[in-house]
Amino acid sequence: MTLQQVWAGVDIGKTHHHAVVINADGKRLLSRRVVNDEAVLTKLFAEVSDMAQGVTWAVDMKTGGAALLLSMLLSRGQQVLYISSTMVNRAADGYRGAGKTDAKDAAIIADQARMRRGLTALRGQDELIVELQMLVAHRADLVADRTRAINRLREQLLALCPALERALDVTNKGPLILLSAFQTPEAIRRMGAEALEGWLRANGARRGAAGLAARAVQAAHAQHITLPGQQLAAHLVAQLATEVISLNTRITDIETMIEERFSRHESAAFIDSMPGIGPLLGAEFLAATGGDMTAFASADHLAGYAGLAPVPRDSGRISGNLHRPRRYNRGLNRVFYTSALISIQHNPESRAFYDRKRAEGKLHTQAVLALARRRVNVLWALIRERRCYELTPPLSRAA
Repeated sequence: MTLQQVWAGVDIGKTHHHAVVINADGKRLLSRRVVNDEAVLTKLFAEVSDMAQGVTWAVDMKTGGAALLLSMLLSRGQQVLYISSTMVNRAADGYRGAGKTDAKDAAIIADQARMRRGLTALRGQDELIVELQMLVAHRADLVADRTRAINRLREQLLALCPALERALDVTNKGPLILLSAFQTPEAIRRMGAEALEGWLRANGARRGAAGLAARAVQAAHAQHITLPGQQLAAHLVAQLATEVISLNTRITDIETMIEERFSRHESAAFIDSMPGIGPLLGAEFLAATGGDMTAFASADHLAGYAGLAPVPRDSGRISGNLHRPRRYNRGLNRVFYTSALISIQHNPESRAFYDRKRAEGKLHTQAVLALARRRVNVLWALIRERRCYELTPPLSRAA
């Protein structure tokens, strides 16, 4: 006898997944470890589809090892729900037994999909959004790598020559080029300011070369002692400086690719017209939302997803106790918060709103969050009405 509805939970792994299928009573109908392979997954789908008229799938991952499984399910028109690993771990406390296995996790995923309402339904995404998501994630990794490399470079340079560490801003191109060739005070003193300036100009550090050379030589003259391990420290400084230069080039290339793909999206012009949101933040917005506003019922829904809509935490006689939600999209929150900070500096309307909130007694962070929440409504309206942002003209005074 074919059942009316079953729920299939899949605990995602790299090489293997574990799938558990349950009926309306929560009874396990299938529990199997399957290889992350197209042919094997096709057989699993066919077997589960034969069990019932309707199948609801649920997974605990949306990327990485889940990519093949999700693409196959969505291409077949299957309903797929997403429940985060954190939610699965919290729900596990309500089930019998203290052990943790892939089979138990898959059963919990299936049972939560059966009982819970409001879980996120996954939908197929077009090629452009998938590429933007990949590029945005890759850029974030490269930026994190660059930050770590710069911190290591500063620490190593501090152990080599504190005066140089103070004089050189290693986040800029010129000092990095200099340190890739000259690291010790002695080597910089031998070059001299004039020769060092010429070398910098010849090697691509033309802007501010004279000032940079002068600062470096002055710092080199402040230290004549040779520190222990100086030669090895100089070698490490040169390696780290070269690494940061390479990362800067890679990040620039990635940003060019992001901007090109962002410009091809149908909502790019509306998003880019918003003060404080350029191609990079706009691409992060599309990557976080999937580029489809129909997934959000209202601007309030979008604000809640971004963590900008406070939620109540009342108990007993305490009421009106509002806090930031614990579960929200950090990337989307960053987009609106960062764009709010930028708009305060460049947009008079944003600045006026921020100043008004500060005058009401709100702290800086609170005022920026209030502005970010307001900007959700504005961006939502721009995309919905398919129009660009226009600065409100000041009211003319009566003659």
